[in-house]
Amino acid sequence: GRHEVCSWTTATKKSLCLMWQKVKVQLMLSMSFLAAVFLYCRRLYSFLAQLLKWWSNYLQTKLMRNLSVLTEVDLLGYSAREWKGETKQAKHMREAYEELFWSCHIKYLRQVRKDNYSAVRAVLFQIFSQGIPFPSWMKERDILKLPEKLLYSQGCNWIQQYSFGPERYTGPNAFGKLRKCMEALKTNWAEISATKDHEERGNMCNTLFSDESTEHKLYEAIKFIMLYEVVEAYEQIKNREEPVHNLFSLFFARDTSADPLSFMMNHLNSIGDSICLDQVELCLLGYVLQVKLRVYRLHRFNTEEFQVNYPDEYRREWNEISLLSEDDRYYHIPLFRT
Repeated sequence: GRHEVCSWTTATKKSLCLMWQKVKVQLMLSMSFLAAVFLYCRRLYSFLAQLLKWWSNYLQTKLMRNLSVLTEVDLLGYSAREWKGETKQAKHMREAYEELFWSCHIKYLRQVRKDNYSAVRAVLFQIFSQGIPFPSWMKERDILKLPEKLLYSQGCNWIQQYSFGPERYTGPNAFGKLRKCMEALKTNWAEISATKDHEERGNMCNTLFSDESTEHKLYEAIKFIMLYEVVEAYEQIKNREEPVHNLFSLFFARDTSADPLSFMMNHLNSIGDSICLDQVELCLLGYVLQVKLRVYRLHRFNTEEFQVNYPDEYRREWNEISLLSEDDRYYHIPLFRT
């Protein structure tokens, strides 16, 4: 009996050893496989992370390249880079920038693309980025119907000669194109002003102001609203109705804008193409958007015209928008820090 027990024990041990050898081989193969999978996944993760980083950098670079309003830069650093040398003009401009820094608490600026939409872009960007809502008069009227009102209700058939900035387009399709511009302005303004989170609103602005096609629609819509207000004021003056803002007396006193048609043909059609807004039109821009435009005119440093407001008569409840210009042609956005 003892011999049988030993034989059974020996056989069991051999069976267990053989089973362990098989399991051991399978276990080692499984561990090797898992190690290979882990190493592969780690390398794949590293590759995907690098790919995502590259794609993110590419998109950011592309966005920054197309962005028409750049991120903020140090004011005095910008002045030192842009106005090197010891010429009279360079010294004058550096002194003007130092005055902005020390006396006006302007520590940074955002550069705005230097084209003939510069002023409109700088104003509209700030309205959007600050979340400023529609002007009160726009809340009361549907701006999408303004082209239709001028064309059909007021008989302004000449708006078919409206030209869309650098596109230089005029013709029977002007009405439809104006409608699309007004739709772009209303939709984007409503969406951005309804966004309460400042960072999210900033991201929306960066996306919008890197899309040149949509941008131009916004600016052309603003131009048309300016034309609409000029027509309204002209009709009020002609019909001796309620008094209009004082800026229109100056506006219609110019030979080149004695009436809405001459204003459109001699001024408005070229804005965005070959000319920028002049000071009278900056007043009109502030008036129609119901914002007070405070402009720092650096080439007028040490004169009474260094800081000016457009329009000079404004309502207390209007929001203030600040602009910085070196030459009354192109504008940047000053940023205040206390």
